[in-house]
Amino acid sequence: MRIGEVAAASGVSVETLRFYERRKLLAPPARLPSGYREYPADAVQIVRFVKHAKELGFTLDDIADLLGLADGGPDSCDSVRDLAQAKIDAVTGKISSLIAMRDALAELVATCELPRADRHCPLLGEVEPTGGAGSL
Repeated sequence: MRIGEVAAASGVSVETLRFYERRKLLAPPARLPSGYREYPADAVQIVRFVKHAKELGFTLDDIADLLGLADGGPDSCDSVRDLAQAKIDAVTGKISSLIAMRDALAELVATCELPRADRHCPLLGEVEPTGGAGSL
């Protein structure tokens, strides 16, 4: 596949593909005699994985580590296990933070449904100079 075909099939720009190559997220493709890049069939799948992982909040360094694990990772099983466990711990931390954010937003929604005199905005209470309760 040529670079434009990979870009179109994976939903990214040609420049993004070149950037992923420079970051070594995508293996450098073979070059045709004409100078065109010729990507392997799995390039689209890899780019889609990178794109999805970025949407989930992973950094490009995290994604490189994950791709390394998919390729068999380091020679040492201990290294692979430690790297995978670190990713699990990071994901677990993100999940905890997202749950806390969801709960705070739910509290805000519930407060907004109260009569005006009984409202207490948890967000405004945090930003008021006196630290007092904010009314909506």
